[in-house]
Amino acid sequence: MSSDGAWLPVLTEKGVTVAPLQSANCGFYCEWSEHLQTKFAGSPLKDVAFSFTFEDGQVVTKKGECIVTQDGMEGSLIYAFSKYLRDGINHSGQSSLLMDLLPLQSEEQVIKKLRHIKPKESFSKYLKRTLNITGVKTALLHESFPKDAFQTPETLARCLKAMPVHFYKTKPIDEVISSAGGVCESSVNDMLMLKAMPGVFCAGEMLDWEAPTGGYLLTACFATGHWAAQGVNKFLT
Repeated sequence: MSSDGAWLPVLTEKGVTVAPLQSANCGFYCEWSEHLQTKFAGSPLKDVAFSFTFEDGQVVTKKGECIVTQDGMEGSLIYAFSKYLRDGINHSGQSSLLMDLLPLQSEEQVIKKLRHIKPKESFSKYLKRTLNITGVKTALLHESFPKDAFQTPETLARCLKAMPVHFYKTKPIDEVISSAGGVCESSVNDMLMLKAMPGVFCAGEMLDWEAPTGGYLLTACFATGHWAAQGVNKFLT
């Protein structure tokens, strides 16, 4: 059962330093066209890769799957980038990923397949026949680029391998898997007891840290709970 965060004002009133709670392992809002919202909301995106570029030029790339929602994107692959995207939005009001629709194929391989052109064939049939690109992936391609970007196999391949997706806001904290922020390290001792409130211990997502959802998140919550329990026992004895 999730916490409602009601402890936060109680602790701040006692002088405990608390970093603001923020969404983590969360979905994000995008500005989709009406066509994409109407036709493809809820569609899964499988076998894709996202890349995030930091200000220093470092690039993080992860493969997996996610879901295109009516107002954005969510799912495990998006959650893996949630800290980077959230920090970017906090800094400048928006953040972006580059999506590779064909991560198992090089750009050269994609270009070679796209060169097999048939006269009078529609663009959608052309993509399906050469690369098995259909449905929401085709819609996202049109969402991200003007038609003149698809005029040659080379330019089309670049679009398929590096499609920008822009995000402007995290999903609200009451809809997300976990939170960032919480009691700062400076406010607890080495047994996770609050310095300002002796006998009160913190664990899990009360503390200012975050981790990927799943095993990492659960393990850290269990570990801090175990450590705080030892602190309680030591305090009482």
